Formats: sequence, C-alpha cells, structure tokens
Amino acid sequence: MAHHPLQRLAAPSRQFSLLLHLAGIASFAASFRFLETWDTPMGKAYGGHYQFLTILGLSLAMATFVLGAMADLTLSPQLFAVKNALSSFSTPLEVLISILYWGLCAIDKSLVMPPEFSLDFLPDFGFHAAPAIFLAIDMLLLSPPWTIRGYTAMALSQIWAFLYWYWVEHCFSKNGWYPYPIFDILSIPQRALLFAFAALIMTGSSAALKWVYGQVNGVEQMKNEAVREPMRVNATQ
Repeated sequence: MAHHPLQRLAAPSRQFSLLLHLAGIASFAASFRFLETWDTPMGKAYGGHYQFLTILGLSLAMATFVLGAMADLTLSPQLFAVKNALSSFSTPLEVLISILYWGLCAIDKSLVMPPEFSLDFLPDFGFHAAPAIFLAIDMLLLSPPWTIRGYTAMALSQIWAFLYWYWVEHCFSKNGWYPYPIFDILSIPQRALLFAFAALIMTGSSAALKWVYGQVNGVEQMKNEAVREPMRVNATQ
C-alpha cells in the first residue's frame, strides 16, 4: 500500500508499523494490569484511577495504538486516518504528562505521589515515559504530517485542561482528597494557573513535535509552521 510521500516508513503496514503498535499495546496493557493488582485507596474511591491524568492519557494512547494495529492488519486508510487524528491529541498529551511528572519529581516526588505509594522503576517508566516514547515514534516515522494549526492545538489544550480540572474537583467533592498531593498545597487561583500552564506546555509540545517531524523527515514547511504558529498565538493574547 502506497504511503504519504512525506511519511518516512510505510504505514499502515503488516511489518514495522504493526510490530510497533503491538509492542505499544503490550506495554500499555501491562500498565493497566499493574493497576488491577495495585491495592491503593485511590483505586477504590470515586473515579478510581481515572482521577489521574496519567491514566486518562494512557487510555488515549491505548486507543490510538489499537486503531493503528487494526489499520495495519486490515490496511484500512480510514482507520489509519482516525488513528492519525487521535494521535495529534494523544501524543502532545503524553509529552505533557512526562514533562510534568518528571519535572515535579525532580523537585519533590511527594508532590505527585505519596511516599507510601511510590512506584518501582519499571511501572513508573511504563506509566510516565513509555506512552510518550511509543506515540512519538509512531508520529515521527509512521504518520503523515500533522495538519493541526496552532490555534486549534491551543483551544484543544485549554479545553482538556479545564475539563480535567472540573473532573478533579468533582472527584474531590466525593472523596475529600485530591489524586495529586500538589493540588492540596495550591490555592484555587494557583491551581487555575497550573492548569493554564499545563495547557500552554501541551500547545508547545504540539509545535515542538511538528518541528522535530520536519527535522527528521526533511519537511521544511512543518519546521516553519512549528516556529511561526506559537508566535501568532502569543501575539493575539
């Protein structure tokens, strides 16, 4: 099956593309399996583990790769297009999750995880690094150039950030505690700034991924768009 002329490797394909998607699915499934055996109060509370941005992102990563594997097996351009559309959101989200998690861990790991529930390296990597790595490889090597614009990426990031904030506060109203300890430390205005900052990082991640795509695949237009669009967005704020 012919692939996009600006796409580095063939996809959908029953070769490397399928192997990558199956490997990602196995990694994500192992993380979900770990959750089933991880006995914590969070898992039994209202919202369960889906109070965590990490698990919501992991669910989107799984959906993206399942669609990718189905496209590979059937060689369906329709499924491939849906996978790429979902990837344009799930990949920057996973990059955001990795940046926030490892960044806060570098400051103080207790901001994101109570010490008594600290994870060993393998599950920690599986939740907070592997999804971003798998999705980035898929985006850079097995996808056509993203057509999402800076304004759209910014709007989606802001909508997602404040929907998640609403979800966190709703779960707090039922459980009496927040999934991430940092939320207990911050006041309401500070939490608003944190979520706005997260939306900004996610928008920047989209631009950075577009630039890297252009660099890896030799697409000057992608590199130029990645530089110009954040400047236009900032100019309107």
